Amino acid sequence: MSVLKEKSDMARVGNISLVLSFLLSSSLILCYFTNPTSANIELDEDNWRQILEGEWLVEFYAPWCPACNALAPAWKDLANRAKTKKLDMRAAAVDVTKSPGLSGRFVVTALPTIFHVKDGEFRQYKGPRDADSMLEYVQEARWRKADALPAWKAPHSLQMGVVAHFFKLSQALRSVHNMLMETYGLPTWGSYLIFAIATIFIGALLGLMLVCIIDLLYPPRRSDKVHVSRAEAEKRKRSDNKSDDELINDDIVDDADNANDSDAEKNSPSDTSDDDKAKDKGEGEGAKADKPETRKRRPRKAD
Repeated sequence: MSVLKEKSDMARVGNISLVLSFLLSSSLILCYFTNPTSANIELDEDNWRQILEGEWLVEFYAPWCPACNALAPAWKDLANRAKTKKLDMRAAAVDVTKSPGLSGRFVVTALPTIFHVKDGEFRQYKGPRDADSMLEYVQEARWRKADALPAWKAPHSLQMGVVAHFFKLSQALRSVHNMLMETYGLPTWGSYLIFAIATIFIGALLGLMLVCIIDLLYPPRRSDKVHVSRAEAEKRKRSDNKSDDELINDDIVDDADNANDSDAEKNSPSDTSDDDKAKDKGEGEGAKADKPETRKRRPRKAD
């Protein structure tokens, strides 16, 4: 009897294990084909670059946003229907509270915001927010009528990466601000005062580092000026004044010489020759001998 009982127990355990295996396999197959969350991918700072390949619809949402909560059923329906129809399009979502850097990369200013991505080209979807309209937007390629984001504004560009870091920094500062007020009980103005002092200190430190880098890359030129003592400077000044006086005296002498030269020019031989000619002519014509000899002078030239 004991042997038969043991055999029946073993058979019962075997049947239970088979039933459990069947149920587990069935649940896995059912989840694979009908799980609504399997078609919707959650993006974050680490895996968001996968949307650069293929076609995607990406929703930016926040748990506290009423409009985002209203869109959630249509978004899940969109993901399930896209997978059922075997479309190449996949649906993804970004929680801006967990990934503030992505909201900075995409410049998200309102929630919910939907982007259509096709092979690295980004377009913002501005149509109706129901599943049928979003499916038609993809199936009928209505995204071709919308302008893609320019290259400088693309989320995977270098400058938008810098913007993403600034967004993450702002989120970190916000958390520090909340911690100072909630944990340490500081008033709002006290937290702002701490941030102001830290900003001034960091700005001064960055300015000093920038000056050092500029001096290292572009060192200042050496001055060619020779420093002399005050006595030497006064001595040179007196010598310069003396040279100026000598130049003035030279100018006076030059003016006197020029005046003498002008008088000599006025009494040039050409004048005397004319007078001699007139005298000879008077003697030939019988002029009076007792008449004093007159001498013609040229008019003086104006100085």
